[in-house]
Amino acid sequence: MAGDRTRERPRSQASAGDLLHLVRSGRAITRGALQEATGLSRATVGQRLDRLFRAGWLREGAGGPAVSPTGGRPSLRLEFDDAHAVVLAVSLDTRHARAAVLTLTGELLAERSGALSVDEGPERVLGALGGWFAGLLKEAGRSADAVCGIGLGVPGPVDTATGRVVQPPIMPGWDGYDIRGRLGRAFAEQTGGEGGSGDAAGVPVLVDNDANLMAYGEQRTGHPDCAAFALVKVSTGIGAGVVVGGQIYRGIDGGAGDIGHIRVPEGAGTLCRCGSYGCLAAVASGRALARRLTEAGVPAESGSDVRELLAEGHPEAVRLAREAGRSVGEVLATVVTLLNPGVLMIAGDLAGTPFLTGVRELLYQRALPRSTAHLDVVTARLGERSALVGAGALVVEHLYAPDRAEERLAALGL
Repeated sequence: MAGDRTRERPRSQASAGDLLHLVRSGRAITRGALQEATGLSRATVGQRLDRLFRAGWLREGAGGPAVSPTGGRPSLRLEFDDAHAVVLAVSLDTRHARAAVLTLTGELLAERSGALSVDEGPERVLGALGGWFAGLLKEAGRSADAVCGIGLGVPGPVDTATGRVVQPPIMPGWDGYDIRGRLGRAFAEQTGGEGGSGDAAGVPVLVDNDANLMAYGEQRTGHPDCAAFALVKVSTGIGAGVVVGGQIYRGIDGGAGDIGHIRVPEGAGTLCRCGSYGCLAAVASGRALARRLTEAGVPAESGSDVRELLAEGHPEAVRLAREAGRSVGEVLATVVTLLNPGVLMIAGDLAGTPFLTGVRELLYQRALPRSTAHLDVVTARLGERSALVGAGALVVEHLYAPDRAEERLAALGL
């Protein structure tokens, strides 16, 4: 979510981008309210709003009149116009992907999911996604020129400054790869797009860790007032996303939340895919449970296979999921003590009753009562669409943040 940029410059210097932020945040939704919030004259507010109207980013009157802050007749309501562009969002997991066309306010217009393995490498996977984009835009009835940005979630740590994954344990061949460039080219090659909404350099591509995007989507949609929100994704691997003050917390280089590689006593002697022994993911992830089930004579290859067995109520899968939940819960006791979140959300293939029961058993047993007194432990509301919603929101907040909005208006000649 964009910060309150009007506080970073004198009120009288508030830009068109700042006015857009005030409207989008709901802090000022009439011309009079914008004058009051910024100290700008009526004429200056009108001039800056005119730039936003000509860009197609704002509309006036669609929501009906609003009460004027200065009294008198009701003023026309200003609204962000989400019809002028769309966002492409992708959630890439280890063995499958999900992609969608979203409006700028997060409404899903078209969606596709299917098998797509990260083991095939970035060149092939990102090229395939370009083909998906073409079909999705056709289904949504939108042209490539309507796309203002692309958001991609990947199952690995991401340096968001470069959009490259950094030493990903479960993404062989992706380390340091130019994801932004390849996905941008795939979009252009498959759809004929050259750049969206005035971005002369091409459609911007934002890349982030999938758990971060899941947390962002879930927090904004279901828990917008939660100042400290944590989500743990337990699928083929284990990762966490944290949203503090409405912003994704990534650490200094994108490595925050990689709890799957914290060492746990029960993992001693068990080799993890990262090359170390004793990682939480080596004993409590969907991949680990699939291996143990296979050893017990119940064939399973991944977290999604374990999910299907859990849905069938398979007793051994249920037992192992609860045991895995206890292992994760012990680690989360430390996480909760450190972060003191208001919501702890469990998501992913294993996020069912057996796993959640195990988490709660150890979490409340090991964490200090002070840390859990106001904690809600819940499961994901958006399900497999969490990362898509988060990816779409990330793109929109980036493109329509005050300073970036000013750059884009200038590129449009406004």
